Amino acid sequence: MNILVCLKQILDPEVPARDFRIDPVRRQAERGAANLVTNIFCENALETALQFRDGPGVGSRITVLTCGPASADDTLRKAIAMKADAAVRIQEEACPDPLAVAQVLAAAARKLGGFDLILVGREAGDWGAGQVGGLLAEELGLPCVAFVDRLEVCEGGLRVRRQTDTGAEVLELRSAAVLTITNDEHNVPRIPKIRDVMMSGRQPITTWTRGDLGLEGPLAAGYSEVLELFIPVSDRRCEFVAGETLAEQVDALARRVAEVVGAV
Repeated sequence: MNILVCLKQILDPEVPARDFRIDPVRRQAERGAANLVTNIFCENALETALQFRDGPGVGSRITVLTCGPASADDTLRKAIAMKADAAVRIQEEACPDPLAVAQVLAAAARKLGGFDLILVGREAGDWGAGQVGGLLAEELGLPCVAFVDRLEVCEGGLRVRRQTDTGAEVLELRSAAVLTITNDEHNVPRIPKIRDVMMSGRQPITTWTRGDLGLEGPLAAGYSEVLELFIPVSDRRCEFVAGETLAEQVDALARRVAEVVGAV
């Protein structure tokens, strides 16, 4: 079985506020302002694929695919260290538009060809839209199952378990599909061995441009637009109530609260 796992490199969600910067012109977070990491839900997707290959899907081939600048090679090399078989990067600057990303990934999937299963993270830790999986399935004309946390083989196809608001659902697939993977105690990403990390630097990464995929001009025109992006500014003031005794302080506080409420 051929499995394609889509990965995304994002700003570290744990970045301190002092290191977070926004480009007001491009209306995007500045990628060079903090550490870059692989989106955790994408790592859950990769771990799910690896466990499937290690178990019932023995012999499966796992290809990892990302869309991003040269720095995204770090994400692909980590995936190779985790034992992915091949890696492909589409040269593209960071793009928050889910439809544009889905169109690029779909074109790459068609060029690679022959995938039985496509796994993506349920959402990204930067924008959190959670739309790429469904849009990718639509672009490829494939069914989509969301919030999957387990993958098994059954007679004639695959059995997947997905999380719901009220528990879990078990579905059986008879054809190729796109699965969005969520986190679960069974798909915690493995830590690659040091030797595998070192060896991953020697493995080739295929790099394509939009032109190589036959994509010309702007993508997802009119689908969405970020009108403004800014860091909220919180204006806080502290006042100390006066009074010699506790009763006087309480009385002063009550009067001050009444003044503020009356002014609103």
